[in-house]
Amino acid sequence: MIRRKLDNEGPDRLYTLTRGRSRADHHQLDLVTLIVSRAEPTRGMQSEHVRILQLCRSPTAVVEISADLALPVSVVKVLLSDLLDAGQLSARNPSSTRVGTTLPDADFLRKVLVGLENL
Repeated sequence: MIRRKLDNEGPDRLYTLTRGRSRADHHQLDLVTLIVSRAEPTRGMQSEHVRILQLCRSPTAVVEISADLALPVSVVKVLLSDLLDAGQLSARNPSSTRVGTTLPDADFLRKVLVGLENL
């Protein structure tokens, strides 16, 4: 088994990063939620918060932030929640359906999947 950087992280550090919180209850963030910075980092900010604000100068998905920081998604969601509460970030969930559009036919999607599997 290949050990990743995250495997060497102690639970104490992750606990400290989130100040003991295990989830961001009042923000609906999923893996594809797009995050955009609304402010620049300030002195005294937690280094992970600074890095998030720098990463999100253009829209960035939660999963990409997690990968870049090499932190679990659950920890990143807590950190993002802090910045959202402070008004330093904005979040937007991509909409799967928009007014006036229809979803592709399920049979068509199956054919596309079969075609991709045959490649």
